[in-house]
Amino acid sequence: MRTVAEGRGPGQDRRASTSPPQTGASHPLRILVFSASLRADSLNARLAALAATTIEAGGHTTDLATMAEFDAPSYNGDVEAAGGLPPGAENLRRRLEAAHGFVIASPEYNASLPGVLKNSIDWVSRNRPQPFNECHGLLLSASPSMAGGNRGLWALRIPFEHLGARMYPDMFSLAQAHRAFDELGRIGDAELQQRFDTTVANFLNLVEAATQYPCVKRAWVEYLGERPDPAIDRVDVAAAAPAAR
Repeated sequence: MRTVAEGRGPGQDRRASTSPPQTGASHPLRILVFSASLRADSLNARLAALAATTIEAGGHTTDLATMAEFDAPSYNGDVEAAGGLPPGAENLRRRLEAAHGFVIASPEYNASLPGVLKNSIDWVSRNRPQPFNECHGLLLSASPSMAGGNRGLWALRIPFEHLGARMYPDMFSLAQAHRAFDELGRIGDAELQQRFDTTVANFLNLVEAATQYPCVKRAWVEYLGERPDPAIDRVDVAAAAPAAR
């Protein structure tokens, strides 16, 4: 039985993910990395730390954070009207805008995403310009289950894609994660570790290409034929992208 579950785009060749990762970035990136679990020693925190190590080994810079740094009270429009974003949400907004992309290792709660992460997304989405728009993201998960938390990642894609984030098609889910890491914090199975490294490296290659060659960007439209309505829109297609992207 497989110990890793991955999400792929329609028609994507499974063999494409087995090519060796490239090292030595020609244009170093800054990537925000964090676990969506509030527990300090969670399996997803360990996977996030491994992702940060892999990114830095490729010549890039990481901003390794914790979900506790982005925690915020439940979204309340009255609280927003009175004082804007709470400190945790403001912290996430600021660090998103300083990064070229983000990597999140998220647990699966009842076949969906953690409420604490969804709440932070909801708060940050209220900012203008909306910082998830055109920001590249990679989703990871780790779980003791045989599915590796993969169902939660499919649910997590929905709010990010709605907000215009460029979510990488491949997702890495580590099954039976409670016994998957070695004493150095790497994945003990060499084949799975290579697949993890390749997934991260391919994501970085895409972010680097989009950053250096803006002609590859395309406007993201939720529904063709809709007339923009600033009162309800959550995707700012006309807003200038931050300089870091």
